Amino acid sequence: MEYEEVVLGRRSIRGYQDKPVPKALIREILEIAMRAPTSFNTQPWNFYIVSGDTLDKIRAGNVERNLAGVPDSREFRTGPGYDGDHRARQIEVAKQLFGAMGIAREDKEGRQDWVLRGFRQFDAPVSIVITYDKSIQGSDVAPFDCGGVVNCLVNTAWSRGLGCVINSQGIMQSPVVREHAKIPDDQVIQTCVAMGWPDDSFPANAVVSKRKSVEEAATFVGFED
Repeated sequence: MEYEEVVLGRRSIRGYQDKPVPKALIREILEIAMRAPTSFNTQPWNFYIVSGDTLDKIRAGNVERNLAGVPDSREFRTGPGYDGDHRARQIEVAKQLFGAMGIAREDKEGRQDWVLRGFRQFDAPVSIVITYDKSIQGSDVAPFDCGGVVNCLVNTAWSRGLGCVINSQGIMQSPVVREHAKIPDDQVIQTCVAMGWPDDSFPANAVVSKRKSVEEAATFVGFED
């Protein structure tokens, strides 16, 4: 695939085939993704790739604790809730997804099922948990670099026919993730990526989120027209 095909064609995938992803293919994807730019070549990222029974235990523990009202223990700062244009875009993509899935506004059961799917990392066969070294916690550079490597990861996966969704709902209960993924205390859990072969019959997989225009996002200074 050409670079533009990958970037413009990639979508967040929330429905997966019941089909394993070869370990060798994940290794290949990581090798390419780790060529992402990184400040002073510090490469703060680490990856914990979980599947099978281990991932099922993480799903179950995450769902159980969230439904029991255990407070969110995500280790990165989520910040205040969105408002203004940011909130409007969040609502817009939610409407796109619920519309595709046929979930009406008053369908509480359907909306609850959607939330639970997120807690289960959308039942993907693979979850890649991204961490960085606690020794550099407090620096904004490490999470920035991890964001860069995640971008490369999902695009590389797409070029190999795999779909992903960056999904922090699936790691809201970090003690569960740490226990089963064997993440040591010297690591900060940044986020996770659900990965697998896309299920083309899953309606939400066809949703293409809208992007603001270059005119809205960019200011050109010092250029001659």
